[in-house]
Amino acid sequence: MACIGMFSTCPFEVSLVQYEGLRMTQKMQMFSAACMPKRNILASAKKCKTIKAMASPTVTAPKREKDPKKRVVITGMGLVSVFGSDIDTFYTKLLEGESGISLIDKFDASSFPVRFGGQIRDFSSKGYIDGKTDRCLDDCMKYCLVAGKRALEDANLGYETLNNMDKTRIGVLVGSGMGGVSTFNNAVDALTRKGHRKISPFFIPYTIPNSSSALLAIETGLMGPNYSISTACATANYCFCAASHHIRSGEVDIMVVGGTEASLIPSGVGAFIACRALSQRNEEPKKASRPWDKHRDGFVLGEGSGVLIMESLESATKRGARIIAEYLGGAITCDAHHMTDPRSDGLGVSSCINKGLEDAGVSPEEVNYVNAHATSTLAGDLAEVNAIKQVFKDTSELKMNGTKSMIGHCIGAAGALEAITTIKAITTGWLHPTINQDNLEEDVTIDTVPNFKKKHEVNVAISNSFGFGGHNSVVVFAPFTP
Repeated sequence: MACIGMFSTCPFEVSLVQYEGLRMTQKMQMFSAACMPKRNILASAKKCKTIKAMASPTVTAPKREKDPKKRVVITGMGLVSVFGSDIDTFYTKLLEGESGISLIDKFDASSFPVRFGGQIRDFSSKGYIDGKTDRCLDDCMKYCLVAGKRALEDANLGYETLNNMDKTRIGVLVGSGMGGVSTFNNAVDALTRKGHRKISPFFIPYTIPNSSSALLAIETGLMGPNYSISTACATANYCFCAASHHIRSGEVDIMVVGGTEASLIPSGVGAFIACRALSQRNEEPKKASRPWDKHRDGFVLGEGSGVLIMESLESATKRGARIIAEYLGGAITCDAHHMTDPRSDGLGVSSCINKGLEDAGVSPEEVNYVNAHATSTLAGDLAEVNAIKQVFKDTSELKMNGTKSMIGHCIGAAGALEAITTIKAITTGWLHPTINQDNLEEDVTIDTVPNFKKKHEVNVAISNSFGFGGHNSVVVFAPFTP
C-alpha cells in the first residue's frame, strides 16, 4: 500500500541570485524488532473488529463545473524522475516499457536482503539551485525545487512574469511522505558519534515537513497559501484536492502543487525491509515490480518529485496560457480499518472513487482510463481491483495500468508522477504498458495494458493513490474543452 515515516529536511541558506526565467546567471506505538508480528504486514490481516459501514448511495452525478473562476486547468508540469527531468523523455521511456529499476550504488547495500530500487542517477540542479545551497539541501528538497521551477517555466511563469503578477494569489503546496530523511539521519549520527554539539543549528528548522513548499516559495517569491500535507503514499493526491479548493473558493488564481521524496537511503530501505514490504527479487530487479502478477512479492522503493501548475480557467485565459488538461475533481476517504492492510471489501476505495466522480461531475460510464495505485503488493493490488469493479460495472472499455511497474513506488511523490503520467496519456492518446505481466491474477479481468503500449483516446481518467493509515485518494482529469 504505502508508507509512513518521520519528517526531516535540510539546512538552507537564502541567497540573492540573479534569474533568467527561473534559472540562475493519529498516535503510533513503535514496536521493537522482537515484538514485530511474525506475519507479512502486506498480507491480508485477520479481522480485528467489526466496523459497521454503509456505502454512499448511488446518485446521479451533477453536471461539470462551468464557471471559469471555478474550473481548474493544468497549465504546467515538472518532474524529477528515474528517467530524468524532461517530461517527454519520461513518458517516452514509459511507453517503451523500459524499467528504471536497478541495483543501488548510492550506498553499500551488499548486506541488505534488498539491494535494488528506483534510484535517480545523473541528477543535476544546475540552473535551478545555486551551488552553495545545493551542497546543503536534502535530495528531497532539491527534487522539489527543480520540479517546481520546471513546472513554472512550462506554464510560462518565469521570474519576470511572476514579478508582474499578484504573488499573494499564487500558492505552493508540495507534500512529502517522509521528508528529508537523509538530513535527519545525519543529525542522529552526529549526536550518537560526537555528541549534541555537532548537531547543525539548522536541524530543527529544517526537520519540519513543510520545508520543500517553503523553500520553493522563498525562491520564487510566491506569497499565497503555503503548507504541506503528509498522508504517506496518498500525499500528492491530497495536495491536488486541497489546492483545487483554494482555487475554487476564489482565494487564489494559481497553485504550484505536487509531491517529493528521497527515501532511498539505508534507513529507508532498511525500514521497509523490516516491515516486509519490499520485493526481494535481487537477481532480476527490472522484473521485481509486477502489479497484479501472481508472482509479485512486494513493492520496489523509488524516489523523485512531480509538480503541477493548477490554475483557474479565468486566470489561464486572461494570461493566454497553454492549457494542457483539466482537473475535474477529486476525493479523499479513510478505510478506518488497519494501519497497513486495505479493507478486504474495498469500501474505503470504492466510496472514494464515487465521491471523486461526484465532485468531478462525471458518471462512471464516462471514465475509460485508470492509472492505478498498483504497488505490486499481495493484498493491495487485488483490493484496488475489487473496488474498481464495484464502481465500474461494465469494464469492457476500461483500461488500467501501473506506472510503478517501471519507476517503483516513490511514496509521497508517487501520486504526482502518476498524475503527470495520466495527463500525458490524455494528451498523447497512448497508454504505457504495465510491464512484467507474465501470470495475471484471475480476478483481474480489466485490461491492464500488459507489456506493450496501447493507443487509447482518454475521455475521463482517474488516478488512485492510497497510503498507510487507510488514506485513500482519487483525482479526476480530462481533456480540456472550452
